[in-house]
Amino acid sequence: MSSTQAVKPVVPRERLDTLLRQIRACTVCARHLPLGPAPLLQVGAGARLLIVSQAPSAKAHLAGIPWHDASGRRLREWLGIDETLFHDPARVAIVPMGFCYPGRGPHGDLPPRPECAPLWHERVMAHLTQVRLTLLIGAWAQRHFLGSGARLGVTETVAAFMQGPSPWLALPHPSPRNTAWFQRHPWFERDLLPLLRRRVAEVLELPDTGA
Repeated sequence: MSSTQAVKPVVPRERLDTLLRQIRACTVCARHLPLGPAPLLQVGAGARLLIVSQAPSAKAHLAGIPWHDASGRRLREWLGIDETLFHDPARVAIVPMGFCYPGRGPHGDLPPRPECAPLWHERVMAHLTQVRLTLLIGAWAQRHFLGSGARLGVTETVAAFMQGPSPWLALPHPSPRNTAWFQRHPWFERDLLPLLRRRVAEVLELPDTGA
């Protein structure tokens, strides 16, 4: 290296506890949030399962607990794990596309605020070096992480990621509002849920029930 070449300084990774305090104090989107800012995420440096979805529901916002609603109950059934394990940040990370409840629209909850992921995701993901399986729940997460791999929609993306081993699994949202989707696509429960439970059992080192 020439003595005239500048040496790029090494920037140390910020402490996870410091980063989480900054996130939970964030008010960047406050004027857009009908219930005010209350960022919800769950992160531990040793987590092996990462769940990425849209944004917290109103019930989760009010409880201050990620997935504290009917969708969360169904998701835990899909994964084959109980609430204690699901909310253990040392094993399961929950990082939605938007950390705050965005409010209601005419067809359900509004999309996650666009400011959130660019501001925080890269910094959070830098700490999740032990993740072995990432669940991308719904179109917003799938488009962000998969880009063109998200295909034409959730159905095609979910079906595509059933093929072969992958560090990703795409899932529809477990909301009760999607009941008609589950009825139209019986292969999801028949073929994908057993695969999902096996993969979760593997990465969390749980007994495989064969369900």
